[in-house]
Amino acid sequence: MISRRTLRVLQPIKGLLVPTASRCPNSHPQTSHKPLPSFPSRHRSFAAMASATTFYDFKPLDKRGSEVPLSDYKGKVVLVVNTASKCGFTPQFEGLEKVYKSITEKHPDQFVILGFPCNQFGGQDPGSDDQIQEFCQLNYGVTFPVLQKIEVNGDNASPLFEWLKKEKPGIMGLKRIKWNFEKFLIGKDGTVKGRWASTTKPESLESTILEEIAK
Repeated sequence: MISRRTLRVLQPIKGLLVPTASRCPNSHPQTSHKPLPSFPSRHRSFAAMASATTFYDFKPLDKRGSEVPLSDYKGKVVLVVNTASKCGFTPQFEGLEKVYKSITEKHPDQFVILGFPCNQFGGQDPGSDDQIQEFCQLNYGVTFPVLQKIEVNGDNASPLFEWLKKEKPGIMGLKRIKWNFEKFLIGKDGTVKGRWASTTKPESLESTILEEIAK
C-alpha cells in the first residue's frame, strides 16, 4: 500500500508519462521569498532631491567611485560645470582654469570649480574617467577637480544636477541642460546664485564670482 506522503502522480507531457511529486495534504507548505523590489534610478534621484535643501547635501563620486561630500566646500563659492572633451566649447577648459587660478591666488580656499564630464550631448565625452582626466591635464593644465562622468538629463540624471535645475531653471523656466559647459554658481550658503548657458565664457563670470566671495 502506497502511503500518502510518497504518493506520486503521473502527468502526460507530449505523450510521455513523467512522474512528478505531489504534495501531501498534511505536509507543510513551502514558503516563497519574494525579492525586494528595486527602484529605478529616477526614484532614487527624487528621494535624494526630496531631502536636499542645499548644495552641501549631495555626495557625487570622484573618478575612482569614492564619494565626495560637497559639505567639504562649505563657506566657499563653487562653480559647477558639465564638461566634454570633444565639444566645440571644450576650449573653455582654458578659461575655467584661468579664472580658477586668478581667483584662488587672490582668495585662497574661498573658491573652487567642479567639472562633471557628460557624454549625453553628441557623444562628445566617450572616454573613460581616467582618459578624461588625462585629457584635461595634458591639454589644458586643469588643476580644479574633475569628478566622475555623469548624466545630467533623463532617468539616470545625477541627483545633484536634478536639484540644480530645479533650483535655477533656464530661460522660460526650462530646466533641462541644453548642452555641454552650462554653468551654475553656488554661494557660500549652499544655494544656487546663477546659471549660464554654454555660450557664456568663463572669463566673463570672474567679477560675478568675486562679488559672491565678498558677501
